Amino acid sequence: MEHKALSIRPFIGATDFEVSRAFYRDLGFQEVVLSPAMSLFKSGDYGFYLQNAFNKDWIDNTMVFLEVENVQIFWDDLVKLDLPAKYQNVRLTPIRVDYWGRECFVHDPSGILWHFGEFFKK
Repeated sequence: MEHKALSIRPFIGATDFEVSRAFYRDLGFQEVVLSPAMSLFKSGDYGFYLQNAFNKDWIDNTMVFLEVENVQIFWDDLVKLDLPAKYQNVRLTPIRVDYWGRECFVHDPSGILWHFGEFFKK
């Protein structure tokens, strides 16, 4: 089967919807409010849905990978935001190098693990 995909948008939950909304805006995503319980957060042509929904098992097992053009520039900008000082439970993990590329990590206020990575050019 051939896909002619135009986008992919995962749904993620939040322990505290309002705190998570503010976190993602601070992280640089543009928010489009869809309803009182759901927003679309976009970066360029890509995005994800944040829901006012909490299920501990779901949240604790959610990971999202976002490919960025330059992970070093992304990391430097991320550190300047000082998000762990502003949001409880937010953690940053510095850049790691793996066989496929480089990535850094962010745990959002709910505990969702974000991978921000750059693939090695071939």
